[in-house]
Amino acid sequence: MSQDGAQGRYTGRALAGGRYQLRDLLGEGGMASVHLAYDSVLDRQVAIKTLHTDLGREQAFRERFRREAQAVAKLTHTNIVSVFDTGEDTLDGMTTPYIVMEYIEGRPLGSVLDEDVRQFGAMPADKALKITADVLAALEISHEMGLVHRDIKPGNVMMTKRGVVKVMDFGIARAMQSGVTSMTQTGMVVGTPQYLSPEQALGRGVDARSDLYSVGIMLFQLVTGRLPFDADSPLAIAYAHVQEEPVAPSSINRALPPAVDALVARALKKNPNERFPSSESMRDECLRVAASFHATPPSIVPGAPAQAGSGVGSAVFPPVDQSTPAPTGPVQTPYQPTPNPYGTPAPPSQPSSPAYGYPQQSGYQQAPYGQPSTPPPYNITPQPSGPAAGGGSGKNNKPVIIGSIVVSIVAVGGLLAALLLNGGGGDDEGKGGGSASPSATKAAGYRGPDTTKKIESTECTEPQESYNDPDKIKLPDFRFKYIGSVKECLQAAGWELKIKKVDENTYGEGAVIDQFPSADTDVDPKDMPQIELSVSSGNPTS
Repeated sequence: MSQDGAQGRYTGRALAGGRYQLRDLLGEGGMASVHLAYDSVLDRQVAIKTLHTDLGREQAFRERFRREAQAVAKLTHTNIVSVFDTGEDTLDGMTTPYIVMEYIEGRPLGSVLDEDVRQFGAMPADKALKITADVLAALEISHEMGLVHRDIKPGNVMMTKRGVVKVMDFGIARAMQSGVTSMTQTGMVVGTPQYLSPEQALGRGVDARSDLYSVGIMLFQLVTGRLPFDADSPLAIAYAHVQEEPVAPSSINRALPPAVDALVARALKKNPNERFPSSESMRDECLRVAASFHATPPSIVPGAPAQAGSGVGSAVFPPVDQSTPAPTGPVQTPYQPTPNPYGTPAPPSQPSSPAYGYPQQSGYQQAPYGQPSTPPPYNITPQPSGPAAGGGSGKNNKPVIIGSIVVSIVAVGGLLAALLLNGGGGDDEGKGGGSASPSATKAAGYRGPDTTKKIESTECTEPQESYNDPDKIKLPDFRFKYIGSVKECLQAAGWELKIKKVDENTYGEGAVIDQFPSADTDVDPKDMPQIELSVSSGNPTS
């Protein structure tokens, strides 16, 4: 079988004992290559993704990759690329894991967007919303099975020649997490920086709402032709996800109605609890908004606002010998209340007004997964504009400037450690939340309990079965639920409980803010571990 051109170098290469014969190279990235291949057993064309990183040398990774592929193979939906087979073989002297997928005759969503940008400046809003709704339909199926994608982006969404949306690469990002050693050595990050949720950027555990944030980023990109957060390095981009607020899409594309701004704003909330609760609810909103306005061509504003994060690199890493002072404004602390980005900021004594009818939880002070792994030195103290501004001397200001630089580097060092997954986010979840000792009395800023946040007892008595091991179950997610209902759930199943009180006033007294083992952990019901919960005291962190 002789082949010409770019595919010629793949002549004679095959996998699975010759069953899959590699042909055209369809695409190649930093971690994997995708080939058109011929399945000689079933006489059909398939697409084969081969991972070409050092992870293939690790037995633990290959086993995890195989299990993830098996789980993904159970996903059956019009908007999901089917997985037919998985295995490992030797290519170029290296053990190479591969997955065999449905071959889609079409092109990536990124190519479709590029064409629309050339023609209109951005993708028409009605088209973007319908594509996004189809992506969410695929995620709805995966989330029901407990499978979080972790890497939603236009490059992982295919469009067939008939315009059908196909989402691919489910489970690969999760499988990558088992190769910690190699990832640390090569500096790889699970997920794509431009689409990372804040909790992913901080190395914390993720759930379905992280995928919804990534979908929000993608929708912003479709309707504006640009990303909301971009910078000159992956670290700076991740920092922007945690710290910066995106501009309203309509400030770039004047043809967008307020409802699109509101939809994107809710999807991109820093606090996962303030996003859409499920892919189904976000999909319903996309379809409602798409049907609520008359479609018009994009109208891109000349000289639209710069992308958030473009100046983060210099703000976080100013040159040590720089004579000019630090940035003139504070950098927002992660997850603190932020002004309404689409209107006039509310006075400091009042919460920001909601954007287009979506309520924003006021008083939000810390991440939903417990205390950050780094101290809160993200606020860079504003400095005078000159050596002696305000009557002070340059000599007196120098220690403050140096201190700000050091504090910023310490903060980003912690973020970098999270990005490199040197320890992973799951471990932090299991440490029982914040270290602050809870106050015995109700302090100023105390927030009372919300007893409506309940978990059904059936979540414990009839838990989901693990897709890795049929003899194990997946631990329910108790976070953000009222402790009273959680106790009833655990008691109904006969599971042991240990409670640790933590000072925090975001969710109110009695709210579970962390758990160990973490949600969706595979556990043996015949040998259940003790469930450790960090529960809010309702008092602010002292």
